[in-house]
Amino acid sequence: MNAYPTKLGLRADGRLQIDWSDRMVRAYSIAELRERCPCATCREKRSAPPPAATMLPILSAAETRPLTLAGMNPVGHYAYAIAFSDGHDSGIYTFELLRELGALESDAPPD
Repeated sequence: MNAYPTKLGLRADGRLQIDWSDRMVRAYSIAELRERCPCATCREKRSAPPPAATMLPILSAAETRPLTLAGMNPVGHYAYAIAFSDGHDSGIYTFELLRELGALESDAPPD
C-alpha cells in the first residue's frame, strides 16, 4: 500500500477523520474502531462462543461512559496504536485495515 494518512482529526459529530495521501477521506465511528480492534485478545473474544444466557457481564466504570479516543500514536510507517476511553490500548491498526474500515467521505479532485 502506498497511501498514508496526511491529516487526523475529530469531527464535530465525534467521528475520527483521516485524510489520505491519495486524497481519499474516510470517517470512523469510535465504536467501529473499538469493535474491530485487531489485537489478539479482541480477535479471540470475537471468535469465542457467546457466554451462557444466565451470565450477565460486569462493566467497569469506564465501560459505562461514552466511548472516546484517548490517543493515537504512530507505529513505524505502517500503523497507529489507538487507545480508547474504556482503557483498551493494545490494538495496532495498520493503514490497510484503516482503509477497509470507516465510511468513504470524498475523493478530492486533482489540483
